Amino acid sequence: MTKNYFFRAWYYFRMGWSTYFAFIFAAINTLTVTYFLAIENYPQLLEIFPTFLQYVIIISGMGIPILVGAGYFHYKKTSAFKAEADINIEANPHWRRMLTNTDLLLSSYINLIELIPKITNQEKLSEDELEQLRTLKESLQNQIDKRTQF
Repeated sequence: MTKNYFFRAWYYFRMGWSTYFAFIFAAINTLTVTYFLAIENYPQLLEIFPTFLQYVIIISGMGIPILVGAGYFHYKKTSAFKAEADINIEANPHWRRMLTNTDLLLSSYINLIELIPKITNQEKLSEDELEQLRTLKESLQNQIDKRTQF
């Protein structure tokens, strides 16, 4: 497997930027802009949030649980995350291959689990069982033959 260090570094950069830097920067920016452009211009709001630090503490105390709930809802209660996961599996050849390989392995395991007791008891396998083994071997061999490197 050849490694493309430039694109790996680019990917790590984008993850660091979008997950950490941009997130923190956007939170600080939002708090600053909303306080100094909105709160300071309305005396009623200034009574509730007399200082910027109090504003940050109150909004963070309310906002963090709300955002955690929204994230939980996104992953556990809506179809949005399932759709994202489906798209990732469809678009990513590594996941597609893993899914196909897992499907074949599970059918192989079931077949072996059914045949091992017969073999250990020295029973003869029927023609149907031998045919199942041949078919399974062919499908596994076809999978190996047609897979490609990424």
